[in-house]
Amino acid sequence: MNKPLPPLAQIPPQIAAAADYEPYARQRMTDAAWAYLNGASADEQTCAENRAAFGRIRLRQRVMADMRQAHTRVEMLGQAWEHPIMLAPVAYQKLAHEQGEQASCLAACAMGAGMVVSTQASVPLEALSDVAAPVKAPLWFQLYIQPDREFTRALVRRVEEAGYRALVLTVDAPVNGVRNREQRAGFVLPPGIEAVNLQGMKPVAAHTAQAGASPLFGSGLLEHAPRWADLRWLAESTRLPVLVKGVMDPDDARLALEHGAAGIIVSNHGGRTLDGLPASIEALPHVAQAVGDRVPVLLDGGIRRGTDVFKALALGARAVLIGRPYVYGLAAAGAAGVVHVLHMLRTELEIAMALAGTPTLADIDRSALWHM
Repeated sequence: MNKPLPPLAQIPPQIAAAADYEPYARQRMTDAAWAYLNGASADEQTCAENRAAFGRIRLRQRVMADMRQAHTRVEMLGQAWEHPIMLAPVAYQKLAHEQGEQASCLAACAMGAGMVVSTQASVPLEALSDVAAPVKAPLWFQLYIQPDREFTRALVRRVEEAGYRALVLTVDAPVNGVRNREQRAGFVLPPGIEAVNLQGMKPVAAHTAQAGASPLFGSGLLEHAPRWADLRWLAESTRLPVLVKGVMDPDDARLALEHGAAGIIVSNHGGRTLDGLPASIEALPHVAQAVGDRVPVLLDGGIRRGTDVFKALALGARAVLIGRPYVYGLAAAGAAGVVHVLHMLRTELEIAMALAGTPTLADIDRSALWHM
């Protein structure tokens, strides 16, 4: 196993784009932790396609636009941010840096970015709300509905009491994807890192299929998997708006709205669940068309450049979530690395807006894309 390097004391000038952090992050993580945080499902085709699909989209440049009142402000669900780039929920961030989610939260607050805290965070949700409270930064909490529904209800109450402003229900992972890279690396959580917000929950019995038996369908693991009625239950059980994350199909987007969703996040889980799905950016316009203006639609998956953010907004997203890019920054340089990643992406977005002649996010639509 490799011996990780310590975090960077100073960010080198060679890091000029978000993707430049990747090799620095790799050097500072164990083989197993890297397999978990950077890996994807099966042959990792969907993960690769998330990036490749952005490269097939071309922009339309307009010149001599009046940019004197330009800004990147965005409002969603009665909340406002200075720009549309949010930190996606990523579990067990202490695998990347000893301060974990606390460093990411500090960076989000410093940069006016939204942050979605994972159910499987390695820092208590209340500790993160304490970080955000002095600057009144709105945090969202990502939720997996647990087999223990009473525990889930109690967790939602904790989230409400801690001042979080929305719930993000992840629906595309009733079971884990086929994580071959993790298997090959022998990934297990190291001592001292756990899903601290799930402490006290009734454990789910482990299952090992006998030879010839159904490995999943005979296990009982899907008996408590969330269904559409559970979304309705959650929406009616909380005063917080509930966004549904993991929607790739327009019909599912419509069903989510029917069952109480206040927002849709188009995502294929970073390619970590079902390999062979299209890129999130390819699904986005179809979902956005189905939803219309009823609720905000966000995009998760594949963002590495400010121009990627621009393209997502043009295809119907109100905002975007980034995952791996800020984890790279976190692993390499802690909070300073996450700040730098957010700063570079926002800078690139503003440059793209200036060169495309779109002074506000509302001006970015399909007309900003080049159509052959």
